[in-house]
Amino acid sequence: MTHDAPHRTHRSGWLRASLLGAMDGAVSISSLIVGVAAAETSKGSILIAGVAGLVAGAMSMAAGEYVSVQSQLDTERADLTLEQRALDENYDLEIEELAAIYRDRGLDQPLATEVARQLMAHNALEAHARDEIGITSELSARPLQASMASAATFAVSGALPLVGMIAVPISWILWAVPLLTVGILAALGAAAAKTGGASLARGALRVCVWGSAAMLFTAIIGHLFGIAI
Repeated sequence: MTHDAPHRTHRSGWLRASLLGAMDGAVSISSLIVGVAAAETSKGSILIAGVAGLVAGAMSMAAGEYVSVQSQLDTERADLTLEQRALDENYDLEIEELAAIYRDRGLDQPLATEVARQLMAHNALEAHARDEIGITSELSARPLQASMASAATFAVSGALPLVGMIAVPISWILWAVPLLTVGILAALGAAAAKTGGASLARGALRVCVWGSAAMLFTAIIGHLFGIAI
């Protein structure tokens, strides 16, 4: 009878991108709404700014995540190419190198060498990628997945403050939208913490603090510009 523990590491790529997109969407759009509203503009102007920010932000998140993760993937591929060349040119030395890694992890020399030989006989590049470089199929960069996850969650979470802004009178926006956004951020932080196996309270608190600070600063800036103009 075997027991497989529910590990979460394989979720790290899409979870990071989704969380970043969702947090950015809620904070960016709500801060934009609050900042423009604090300048005492019309509700139509606030809506236009919010919609424009939502579209631009989602596209920016998609492009930024894709470029960032693609750069990581390019680095991984370059490392694998170098490792394959080393295997082609110095196979015996690569066995010794892999055996040394296992020896440092606690195996004695004969067993470390035998493990290295058997793993390399099965798939030499995979063995070195995993144990020497730290590249695995579960953690390998996936640019398109990260890009789509980030853009989608930005759009969904960013749309919620917009809906809240539309639903309330203009005089309520400066307190209704921040309250709604704090609720959204608390839920996102707790959900991310649960998925990652961390404390729900800490996960919710840290995103609420940063989100509240962003809305406060943009409200101050919007108010000052409104007075100046």
